[in-house]
Amino acid sequence: MIYIDSSVALAYLLAEDRSPSPALWRESVISSRLLQYEVWTRTHSRGLTVSHSQAVGLLLKRVHLLEMAEPILARALQPFPSAIRTLDALHLASADFLRSLGEPVVIASYDGRLVTVAQEMGFPIAKDLI
Repeated sequence: MIYIDSSVALAYLLAEDRSPSPALWRESVISSRLLQYEVWTRTHSRGLTVSHSQAVGLLLKRVHLLEMAEPILARALQPFPSAIRTLDALHLASADFLRSLGEPVVIASYDGRLVTVAQEMGFPIAKDLI
């Protein structure tokens, strides 16, 4: 399963120069429910609510959203291999939770800091899909 963060979702929605491969969406894609809030907040702050609401809704329907349950929040409180920002910690704690359940998790992100910590945690990175 491919775990995406907001950098991948927003690159797709905003048709940035770097955008995920169509092959990404043929995979089982998952993220934290946090993704929903990050994408909508960025959409609203850029004044794109009217023009992008339908695309945001369709994207979020493609992604399995993992609730921010107590085990995930508890993991986010624990140390990470190196310094990490709060939202990235929540994303990686979600991915780590899935991995603890025996799920094979591959991280997809354009965020270099998140990718560095994910690699330090032993996660493979989906370079060919983004």
